[in-house]
Amino acid sequence: MPPPTAAAVAVLDVLERSRFEVRVDGELAGFAEYRLRPPLIAFTHTLIDPRFEGQGLATRLIRAALSEARSAGLVVLPFCPFVRSYIAGHTAEYLDLAPGDLRDAFELHA
Repeated sequence: MPPPTAAAVAVLDVLERSRFEVRVDGELAGFAEYRLRPPLIAFTHTLIDPRFEGQGLATRLIRAALSEARSAGLVVLPFCPFVRSYIAGHTAEYLDLAPGDLRDAFELHA
């Protein structure tokens, strides 16, 4: 499947399901589940449908979810390995979202 165009991809926070969803042309392509207890948001699991793998959708999903967390003033607990890896690879942009006293536990370093 060719990579979707930017216009065809949407990331939505589906509050009633406690997850961010990424959709391609309206079809669910994946999601990132979370537990929200302000001021904390704990990301627990990310999944991309195999039909949509390799298109950068997980990256777009997590980038949007972290941006939303920042906008809402939330502290991110990256229990999900993909979210944790994304933050570790983009420390300049996202490390500040993880609580300083737990960064070692999540293996997050500047």
